[in-house]
Amino acid sequence: MTAVKLHYANFDTSYFGRNKLMLINLVLSFLTFRWLDALDILIVALLLYQLYNLVKGTAAVNIFLGILSLYLLWMLVRVLNMQLLDSILGQFIGVGVLALIVVFQQEVRRFLLLIGTTGIINGRRSPFRWFNFGKSLRNQETLNIASIVSACLNMAQSSTGAIMVLSRENSLQFYVNTGEDIDAAVSTKILESIFYKNSPLHDGAVIITNNRIKAARCVLPVTDDDNFPAHLGMRHRAAVGLSESSDAVVIVVSEQSGGISITHDGELEYDISPKRLRDVLEKAFGG
Repeated sequence: MTAVKLHYANFDTSYFGRNKLMLINLVLSFLTFRWLDALDILIVALLLYQLYNLVKGTAAVNIFLGILSLYLLWMLVRVLNMQLLDSILGQFIGVGVLALIVVFQQEVRRFLLLIGTTGIINGRRSPFRWFNFGKSLRNQETLNIASIVSACLNMAQSSTGAIMVLSRENSLQFYVNTGEDIDAAVSTKILESIFYKNSPLHDGAVIITNNRIKAARCVLPVTDDDNFPAHLGMRHRAAVGLSESSDAVVIVVSEQSGGISITHDGELEYDISPKRLRDVLEKAFGG
């Protein structure tokens, strides 16, 4: 009798031991982590970070959070196997991609411009350059920084409003086409004459590419940032708006205060000194 009980106990222990081992193997197989999984997580995190930078401070961030909440709710409904609600939310999510493109039209455009101007496609080391994809538009001639700083200083002293766009990788041809063609070498006198208050070209932006004034009286997009300083005018809004959607450096001279501002990558520095202006331009374009 004792031997029978011992045999049963051994059987019971081995049976549950095998089940426990199978469960552990199942969990380990489910939690298998490859280096590609780490790369996948990293790429998604970078994309979400860039998307957040594009929508932060705008009304779009609230829409983005609402859509994210709806998606998480849909995932929860699927886990709980609530079929009716799952089908309703699934249909909504299915057409939501088109809705996202419409709602986030400006943000999607900025995101695509960000990808196209970071050097991945059109950089000097990009493998696509051999196929002429995104031909490099880097300045072939050194920018005349001294003339630009001098013109800004003179216009600031006379409280002459001005906005100057200095292109880099992106040629900004779309915005060039909105203005009047000039195609003149950069000089202090020409810049001052363009923004002279009685000049027919003073209302709008000057676009400078490859050390040449391509066009004047150009129309620029304005930023929709709700946190934009209220005391700054439309020139500053247009400068930040263009820098958010391109890699250009934009200089603004305030007509009211005579202050000099500069913006790039959506970041604005206002009331800066001529020395600071020169330092930023030398860092961006070389001195």
